[in-house]
Amino acid sequence: MNFVDEARIEVAGGRGGNGCASFRREKFIPKGGPDGGDGGRGGSVWALADRNLNTLIEYRYQRKHPAGNGEHGRGADCFGKGGDDITLAMPVGTVVYDDETGEVLADLARHGQRALLAAGGSGGLGNLHFKSSTNRAPRQCTPGQPGDARHLRLELKVLADVGLLGAPNAGKSTLLAAVSNARPKIADYPFTTMFPHLGVVRQEAGKGFVVADLPGLIEGAAEGAGLGHRFLRHISRTRLLLHVIDVAPLDTDVDPVAQARAIAAELGKYDPVLKRRPRWFVLNKMDLVAPEERTALMDGLRRRLRTKAPMYTISAATGEGCRDLMWAVQRFLEEHPAPDRVPEDDGIASAPEPIAAAQPLPDIVTAEDPAEPAEGALVSADDAQPRPKRPRRS
Repeated sequence: MNFVDEARIEVAGGRGGNGCASFRREKFIPKGGPDGGDGGRGGSVWALADRNLNTLIEYRYQRKHPAGNGEHGRGADCFGKGGDDITLAMPVGTVVYDDETGEVLADLARHGQRALLAAGGSGGLGNLHFKSSTNRAPRQCTPGQPGDARHLRLELKVLADVGLLGAPNAGKSTLLAAVSNARPKIADYPFTTMFPHLGVVRQEAGKGFVVADLPGLIEGAAEGAGLGHRFLRHISRTRLLLHVIDVAPLDTDVDPVAQARAIAAELGKYDPVLKRRPRWFVLNKMDLVAPEERTALMDGLRRRLRTKAPMYTISAATGEGCRDLMWAVQRFLEEHPAPDRVPEDDGIASAPEPIAAAQPLPDIVTAEDPAEPAEGALVSADDAQPRPKRPRRS
C-alpha cells in the first residue's frame, strides 16, 4: 500500500447563474409584466470523513476539484437549476488547512462528519424582483456571484489511543503483532517500518483500544535524519506513549539510555506538548537477559533515565509480559478517557455564507405619524381612510 498522509488540492465553488430580464408575451394579454427568473446557485465543495479510507493518495494525483455552476434564469418565471455539489471522501482523522493562511478549516475526527470547504455563489436576480407600482416594466437583472476558491493542505493524523515509539529494530512491530491481529513487516534490519501501522487490542468483549506503530526515530530526525519526524503527527491524538527500549542490542556499542534520551529530545523539537504526554518505558527482548539479571538491569536503567514513569519488562518475540502490559494500558485509558473533541450534532461544520447579491426593494416611505401617512406611502386597506367627497358645482 502506498501510504500518503499529506496532499495539497484546490477547491472552487460553482458560480451562480445570471438573472433574466424577460416579459410575458401572449395573445390577448397586453402588458403582461416581467417574468424573468433567478439564476441557480453554484455548487459547493464538501468534505466527508470515511472510515473505509486510510490514505490520501487519491488527492496526490487529482488536485483540482471544481463544483458545478448554476444555470441562468429564463423567461416565464423559470428559475435556473442549482449547480451540483461535490463531496470529497477523506480518511477519518484528516485535518484540512487553508494553505495560504494556515487556518484549520475542518478536523474530520468522526465517521460521517461533513465540512464545507468552498461555498457556491448565489444566483442573480431576475427582473421579477424589480417590479413596483412605479416601475412596471423593469429591465434590470443581476449577475450571479462567483463561488469561493481555496488552496487547501490535507494532513492525515491517524486516530490511535496508544503510540509506540523507539529506535529502529527495538521490536515495536513485533510487539504490535503480538498483541493484535495486525501483521506489519518484521525484519532484522533497521527502518523496516516505512509508514504507520494500526492494530486493535481487545482484552475482553466490548472493550479495546487502537495502537499505532511508528517508524523508528534516531538522533537528528528533526533535521531529516532517517525517516525524519514527520510521522510524529500520527501520535498527536494519542493518550499514552509506549517507549520501547531494546535492552539487548546486537551492536554492543549502542547505549539504550542515550537512544531513549535522543528520542525524548526529538519529541520536544517536534511538539513540546507531545514531550509532556504520559510515556511509559517498555524494556523489550528480556528473553535474551538472564532471569537473575533482569531486576538489576531494570533498576540501573531507571536510575540512569532519572524517571519515575512506569517501566515494564516484556519479550515481544515470546509474548512474555505482553498481556500484563496491555491490561495496564487498558486500565490507564479507562481512567483517562478521551475528551469529546467533536460535538454530538449532525457533524456539519459550515463555512461562512457567501455574500449574496444585493436585492433592490421599492422605496417605501414610512410615515412619522401612523395616523397621518405621508404622501405616496404604502398603507394597508384596513388603515386607509375614505376620502371625503367634494361638493358638486351647481
